[in-house]
Amino acid sequence: MSVKKFLCFCVFAVAVQIFLDAQSHISVPLGHPVYHVIEQAQLRGLHRFLPSVRPYTRAQVLSIITEILHNDSNRRFGGLTPQERRILQRFQQDLNPERDGLNLTRGTISTEHYWNDVYFSAEFGIGFDLGFSASVFPIAGGFRGAPFDGDPENPDLFAGARHPASGDFFGGTDSSMYMALTGDLGRNHSYGFKIRGSFIRAPRAVLGRMHTFFPGYYNPGDPARQDRIIFSHSEPLTHFPFTFSRNWDGSLWFLGSLDAGSFEPWPYVLSFGYSMLPEMSGAFLNGHVTYRVARLNREWVGMANNASLTLNQSAQPFLAAEMTFVPFRWLSFSALTGILEYDPIQREYLGRGSGLKRSAAVFQNAFSINVVEFKVRDFFRVNFGSATVWAKRFHLGYLFPMADTFLTQNTTGDFDNSALFLNLMGQYPGLGNIWFSLFVDEISFGDVSRDFFNMSRMMIAYQIGMSFHLPWLRRVGWLAFNSLTISYTKIEPFTFTHTREHIPGYGDLLMETNWVNFGRPLGHYLPPNSDELLIRFTAMPARGSTINLQYQLIRHGANFGTRAVNGSSHWSELDPRNRNAIRKYFLRDGAYQWMHIIRLGGSYSFTGSNLPFSVFAEIGMVYSYFTDIDANIPPNSGRHSFRRVDTPEYPRSLSFIGTIGVRIFPKW
Repeated sequence: MSVKKFLCFCVFAVAVQIFLDAQSHISVPLGHPVYHVIEQAQLRGLHRFLPSVRPYTRAQVLSIITEILHNDSNRRFGGLTPQERRILQRFQQDLNPERDGLNLTRGTISTEHYWNDVYFSAEFGIGFDLGFSASVFPIAGGFRGAPFDGDPENPDLFAGARHPASGDFFGGTDSSMYMALTGDLGRNHSYGFKIRGSFIRAPRAVLGRMHTFFPGYYNPGDPARQDRIIFSHSEPLTHFPFTFSRNWDGSLWFLGSLDAGSFEPWPYVLSFGYSMLPEMSGAFLNGHVTYRVARLNREWVGMANNASLTLNQSAQPFLAAEMTFVPFRWLSFSALTGILEYDPIQREYLGRGSGLKRSAAVFQNAFSINVVEFKVRDFFRVNFGSATVWAKRFHLGYLFPMADTFLTQNTTGDFDNSALFLNLMGQYPGLGNIWFSLFVDEISFGDVSRDFFNMSRMMIAYQIGMSFHLPWLRRVGWLAFNSLTISYTKIEPFTFTHTREHIPGYGDLLMETNWVNFGRPLGHYLPPNSDELLIRFTAMPARGSTINLQYQLIRHGANFGTRAVNGSSHWSELDPRNRNAIRKYFLRDGAYQWMHIIRLGGSYSFTGSNLPFSVFAEIGMVYSYFTDIDANIPPNSGRHSFRRVDTPEYPRSLSFIGTIGVRIFPKW
């Protein structure tokens, strides 16, 4: 070894030790731009594959950055550019700030000390997120249904519907103040607590009403199958489809009625809500075992950011205990069990009101997942495992991390909603990768025929995608860490759903066990009976900045009205008595919405100039229309040709959407 290499090795070893001494095990929130950098560095072979269990801790991220900075020579498409090195160094500073008292740029005050030779630290910070959004509809149908009369058996599925009209303008806001306390308890354990109060307004349309039980077999006289029709709402009109996150816990208050008896399920008008995000985390055995007990957003087993079919970062946060064990560089095992949260608005029984207890009574669920992951150097990775949504009860089979949840369900009674998943990725470092993901909710091989794949019992989701690094664009200078991602995702009807069950310990209640937390899907953000073509370009023009340009084509079966397609909602239920006889024909069995979505967004942080704020903005358009089979043919009756339609109930629309905001005292 030359003297030069030896000195470099010594400097590297000292630097790593300094970071290890100063790191925190608190998680780096999903959405932080460092995750894009990690994904790109991995694609370019600049660091090893990591467990696909996110979020990572600050200690893990800082270790990754250090590895990237010292592993960029002799690469097929070149190492890091000077701009990329500056970006990584900036992340090091942001994620490992000096604990030196008051920091006016970050809005924090911090301290650290030793007590009986044990290290302790604490950082208290405040922040303000001011976000405003708006949309305008140059083209829209403007359908207005007759008022709903309160009778749940009313056959008019458009009673109470209110669709946007041409020329409508909608404004919304999601602005909050938060306080956070984080720190370390020794070198191996960390803690964090964040409380946020938010002012929120998110208008949305009432599309109509929907059957949750299969209408062809619906028996209104069956007392065990009542309340089977609920309202169907649009995505918030001031947000792009399937991007809205509920930044409040439980219920909220309309301004002007802030009292304990005025809990509301949705911020149709300006409302106030709060949320709390606690965390305890740490590491053992020099980082080979990590643990976390926290309420936060997670992304598990996804092959790309926001791509997981099983536990997606778009899911609402929930409290869970998790652990990851990495005995070898090529093998890891992860497990999680947490408590899911009910959705007050989806259980709003028509004409009868919901109420806090009634809404939650039939949704008392927990969630468990186990993952095994293998890696073959920088070229191939595979993860597989099982996950289950189960009604809360003392069940060691789901609580014990080494027990497979799928097999546990079959050995202790089929009361729960279990699924299997498999994810494969191959890559050529420096050029690109390709992946395939499969989620199997329920499947039947008892009636294999040429119509096998059209059985509604085949409740699966799959995704194929690829990402490319575009090395020639780095010469532009302001397109650091660029990537182009193309993916196709298909969610079959009834996937993520489950028939309501009588479960031991819950009396005569029919319990929900669908793949949902606080009204949002746990898995992919698409609802059942949907597909998506996604093309996304991402780059980092400068330190503290990001830019994203993407196109989506999303097609989704209508879950409301007289032309609705069975199995198109997370609240749909496949009839348990005739499930093998029911068929699905994507696009050819009823009304389907087609959405063409174009989005351009970016952000820039001024903290590098010691200014305590960052800005973000996004603009784009959504063009939507419906297709349907012949109006004289009942939906869900078979495979038929489809054509484009424009009716009062299923109109075309065009909307332009914009968001702008500022973060004061940003932490990243």
